[in-house]
Parts: sequence; C-alpha cells; structure tokens
Amino acid sequence: MASETYKRYSVLFASTLSFTVCFMVWMMLAVVGIKVQQEMGFNQTQYGILVALPVLSGALVRVPLGILTDKYGGRIVMFALMLITVPAIFLMGYATHYWHFLAIGLLMGLAGGSFSVGTPYVARWFPKEQQGLAMGVFGAGNAGSAINKFLAAWLITTYATWEIVPTVYSAIMLATALIFWFTSYSDPKHLVPSNVKLREQLALLADPGVLRYSQYYSVVFGGYVALALWMTKYYVGEYGMSLQMAAFLAACYSLPGGVLRAFGGYLSDKFGAYKVTWAVMWVCWVCFFLLSYPQTNLAIQTKTGVLNMHIGLNVVFFTILMFIVGIATAVGKASVFKFVADDYPTNIGAVSGIVGLAGGLGGFLLPIMFGALEDWTGIRSTAFMLLYGTVCVSLIWMHFSFKAKQNSNITIQKAADQS
Repeated sequence: MASETYKRYSVLFASTLSFTVCFMVWMMLAVVGIKVQQEMGFNQTQYGILVALPVLSGALVRVPLGILTDKYGGRIVMFALMLITVPAIFLMGYATHYWHFLAIGLLMGLAGGSFSVGTPYVARWFPKEQQGLAMGVFGAGNAGSAINKFLAAWLITTYATWEIVPTVYSAIMLATALIFWFTSYSDPKHLVPSNVKLREQLALLADPGVLRYSQYYSVVFGGYVALALWMTKYYVGEYGMSLQMAAFLAACYSLPGGVLRAFGGYLSDKFGAYKVTWAVMWVCWVCFFLLSYPQTNLAIQTKTGVLNMHIGLNVVFFTILMFIVGIATAVGKASVFKFVADDYPTNIGAVSGIVGLAGGLGGFLLPIMFGALEDWTGIRSTAFMLLYGTVCVSLIWMHFSFKAKQNSNITIQKAADQS
C-alpha cells in the first residue's frame, strides 16, 4: 500500500503533467490560428475572437468545475474533463469554415478548466505551510503554452500543414488522461462536507476579497494568456519573423511564465502574498509602460536641414522586456492563489473557480480588444497600452483596499489592548 507521502507527490506529478497538456491544447490556436488566418483571410478582430473563444469556455466552466471538485474530488473530475475534450481537439483538424473553428474551439477550450480542478485537488494533499509551493508547482503547467509554440510550429513546418497539429494533440491528451488515472489517488477526507450548500459557495461571488483577487488574477493570468496567444503573431507582424522564429521568441515569454510559478509559490510562502503581489504589479507597470511606445519616425527641422530619427524597441530589447513580464506574471499567478489558500481554506475549489474564471475572462477579452485596437488605430503596441491601464487599476485597488484592512486591524488591536 502506498504511503501518504508517495500519494501526495504522485498526485502532484500527475496533476502537473495533465495541466501542462491541457494548457498546451488550450493555447493551440496561438500558432495554428496564424496559418488559419492566412488561409481564410480573417482581419485582426476575427483572429482575436478565433484564438480567444477556447479561453472563454475554459473560463466559464471553472466555477462549476471547482464546485464539482469540492464535492466529488479532483481525480474523477480531471479524468472526465480530459476525455471529453479529445474528440473536439481531433475535429479541429477538419474545420473548413469560420463558424466551425468557433464551435469546435468552444468545446476544445474546456481543457482550460483543468486549473480549477487541479488547484484544490493538489492543495488539499499538502500542509498549509507547503500549499503555496505545491500550487506553484502545479501551476507551472502553464509552460504548456511554450511547449505548444515549439511543438505546433515544428509540426507545421515539418509536415507543411496545420491539420497535423490537432491530430497529434488529441492523441497526447488521451494518453495523458490514462496516465493521470493510473498515477493519481483519491481521499474522502478532502471532500467538502455535504452540509455546505451550493448557494453558500455561489455567495462567494459577492465577497469583496474574492472580487479583489479576481481582478488581480485577470491581470497576471488573463494578461499572460492573452499575450501567449498574441506574441507569435506580434513578432511576425512587427518584426517580420518567420513562424518558427516568432514562436521561439514568443516562448521566451511563455516558458518563464509557466515554470517559475513554483518559485512564486515559494516566495509567497516565505514573504506573504501581499508583498509578492505588490512587487509583481510594479514590475509589470514599468515593463508595459516601455512596451507601449510604438515604432516612431521623427523628422526634426534643424538649421542645417531635416534630422530623421527613429524611436522604438528593437527585437532584442522587446524580448528582454517580455521575458521579465513572463517572470513577473509567473510569480503573480502563484501569489494570488496564496491569498486564496490563506483566506478561504474550506472553499478553495469554489473560490479558485471564481478567481480562475476572472483570469480566463481576461484571457478571452484581451485578445479581442488587442485585435480591435489594432484594426482601429493600426498600432500594434496598443495591446500593451491596454495592459498598462489594467495594471494601474490593480495598483490603486491594492493600495486602498489593504490600507483600509491594515487600519481596521490596528483599530481592533487597540480595542483588544484597552479591554
């Protein structure tokens, strides 16, 4: 019989592997969609909708999946979810019309809901002081985005067709589901007691703390997903890269945004969720400010004639800034869920579903807004201008909400001292 420690780490391994593959599938259109757009002639807004719809369905199912995980356990829910997505992934290779891609994308996107299953499933196997790190290791499955860029670009280049990608991915998903089932475990003690009602869990939607953490997550996760979907195309359009080179450089952002999430969990356990999240928001604020500046040509009239100047980020500096953003969002994704584990220990599934929904909706809406802004202005860097604004909102909200919380705690402490 397997020991408790063995089960704990086996569950962590199986869940992380499964989430990595689910995230890879969830981001598939970030590469495949470029070829589809070229074949079908979509504009930027249509492309944004195409790549974002799987993110929408993955976001919408996060709340019910989190609740189901609390009630029935993560093992059965994760296994069933992966099996359900296999046919949709396979059928993507046979889509021939725009609406086909949209409909199949919605079904395929259910894989994105795996996060709200694995987070509570993994967390409950570990003691409180290790939950941040454990959830961070699991969340490192975000690296599936980078794996998708390498693998999908290689498959398209090697076989000279994008249709091979859904076929390969459906086989990988099926194999992973079977591996997960035979290497994971269940524990009835991890289930939420039956006396906790559904309406009590849904009431968390109005909780100020849940709303606050949802907004933070819509930035660090929603922004991460949106940029993971958009960056390959951005490199192709802004810097004239080939698909393979664009996918490789885009992975420089996606890879640290995934694998360093475990490091973010460690930092959150050590320094606390507030300090880590606050630092993350400031790093993103500076980077998005620099990334927002568009390529600009200036003609300056001087005494001796016209001086022509070009101001803009070259591909090296741009990639370095995106790498820094990838690290920051990785740490931020872990620190936000440290907030959740600390403040809602008995409702991790429901709250992680709500917060994950907010992050997923951010990942859905932002690519569409990126495309619409680019169609409207003709300026690609408007994507970063938008993200800069969202980070400003987070910083202001964090400052005033936690300042009020600190003042309240001081008042309570003074009253306790006086009594």
